[in-house]
Amino acid sequence: MTEDTQDAPAATVPGAETREFSAEVGRLLDLVVNALYSEREIFLRELVANSADAIDRRRFLSLTEPALTLPPEAGVTITPDKPSRQITITDDGLGMSRDEMVSNLGTIARSGTRAFGETLRDAKPDQRPSLIGQFGVGFYASFMVSERVEVISRRAGTDEAWSWRSDGRGSFEIAPAERGTAGTDVILHIKADAEEFLEPARLQTIIKRWADHISVPVRLVRDGAVETANAGTALWQRSKSSVTEAEYHDFYRHLGNVFDTPWTTIHWRAEGALEFSALLYIPDSPPFDPVEGERRSKLRLHVRRMFITDEADLLPPWLRFVQGVVDTEDLPLNVSREMLQTTPLMARMRKAVLNRVLTELKTKAKQGPTETAVPAADDEDSAAAPQAGTDGYIRFWENFGTVLKEGLWEDSGARADIAPLLRFRSSTAEGWTSFADYVSRMKDEQPAIYVLAGESIDTLRHAPVLEGFKAKGYEVLLLSDAIDAFWPERMDAVEGKPIRNARQSAADLGEAEAPSESILPLLASLKAALGDEVTDVTSAAHLSDSPVMLVSSGMGADLHMQKLLRRAGRPAWGGAPTLEINPRHAWIEALAARVAAGGSVEDEARLLLDLARVQEGDAPAEPAAFIRRVVAAISGKTPS
Repeated sequence: MTEDTQDAPAATVPGAETREFSAEVGRLLDLVVNALYSEREIFLRELVANSADAIDRRRFLSLTEPALTLPPEAGVTITPDKPSRQITITDDGLGMSRDEMVSNLGTIARSGTRAFGETLRDAKPDQRPSLIGQFGVGFYASFMVSERVEVISRRAGTDEAWSWRSDGRGSFEIAPAERGTAGTDVILHIKADAEEFLEPARLQTIIKRWADHISVPVRLVRDGAVETANAGTALWQRSKSSVTEAEYHDFYRHLGNVFDTPWTTIHWRAEGALEFSALLYIPDSPPFDPVEGERRSKLRLHVRRMFITDEADLLPPWLRFVQGVVDTEDLPLNVSREMLQTTPLMARMRKAVLNRVLTELKTKAKQGPTETAVPAADDEDSAAAPQAGTDGYIRFWENFGTVLKEGLWEDSGARADIAPLLRFRSSTAEGWTSFADYVSRMKDEQPAIYVLAGESIDTLRHAPVLEGFKAKGYEVLLLSDAIDAFWPERMDAVEGKPIRNARQSAADLGEAEAPSESILPLLASLKAALGDEVTDVTSAAHLSDSPVMLVSSGMGADLHMQKLLRRAGRPAWGGAPTLEINPRHAWIEALAARVAAGGSVEDEARLLLDLARVQEGDAPAEPAAFIRRVVAAISGKTPS
């Protein structure tokens, strides 16, 4: 190792040979350094990954060449030296010969330097960091934080060591060197504006983020003492029979920074054309997030146990509550954002992970509320791991059902798989019910599955629109999540039965009766009093107990959806509502008699409209005036 510091120029080593980078490579190095600036910490991941690979290669070759056997404590050691402004990354790997150093470190982007340079130059700033490694430039991330880089390496099985030195500008130097054992030292002479990376705590954070679970031990020298810096155990690579429940739970808590136990654990290995290992968790409780979180899956993608990204979209947004790790050896370590989005391999992996999670949920959904999980058997090593604290499928549904239903709206290909997982409150049954339960209870003549969306189940249970369905003996599913106002219109049918909005299905309850002659003057008077506040005032044949109700007019959005759209600041198509009155209600009959006698019902018209609004869970248009009208109606006086 050289002793020269950051401020002193590197001395020429006896016997050194200087080689010039081509002008093209020189320009490319400059682009690499500047283009990757926002992800500077990635340099350590790249160097640790290279060291781990070198150790793995030596371990593999030693199976047939005993002389290459690794030392007992083989690993990667990171030594920051703040006074000298240096970081040294040392490994006990295979090492490099002179020719290998020239080939591996003196040649960059052999797949096309010019094309790569143009790609970096033209890429948007937020996309540039993801390009690292795509063209074989991982090692050169060192120059993002270093003024000079020196590599000293000795190939296992040889006595010769060599050094490679460069400032990343125009040339590199190759020279004989001394190293007592096989392996490699990478010495970074840190830039003045990158001194944060000389702090052991900062290095520890980077290691925990990017390299915590690689199988090679990573050690950090802090205040002269050598500390283990990574966990070094990838549970997902082990067979389930060798992992205890406590280990599963510890990793779950480490992964999500939580203190509970998972609702279910899914651990399997996919083999065949596509190979990967996965360890996934569904939490036992929703995250504490006072503000709507990012609608994106944060599953961690690893390549050969090295963390790559948690933005690979391994699951769709409507399964974003699933946590865990997916690890493959079929991708390059430095997989780019473009590859994550476009490669067929990633598409197959996403599909496989999605199918496995849905299979687990379907298995759970078929069980009773407190039954023990039955492993899903798709291969020998794919069953659900042992559970603790499992409280049946309903617990999952109450925690994450709202998120799951987003898939009905945005993922047409998944609706058939999501439908059996749905649970609802009902107008006639206690507890939760499924589509299958509902269909099993349908009347023979019932033409559809009926749903009614609103803001609370209690309000929906007393909605006037249910009176007609109750009279026919038709069950209605009650939906109280905001997403429930939208997804039913995208579900064509379930188990061969169409899904219909109860508010817009009066025709299914039988032919409407023509209003009697006696009620027509009242309808006209109410419409005249309310003006543009309603589209029309009509007689409702299917009301039995309530005096009035509001319905949407025409083919526009129903009232509940209109309300949600207005809250979101969006146009609520559909126009003013229609006020329907119950001609058989005693109050309505009294008002009809008053109109027939030449009396006015203007105040009662507004009271009826406000009562209909309250039944829908809305506030009256003018609360104070509403109270005065209610008091007047009770006392039999005209409101002041």
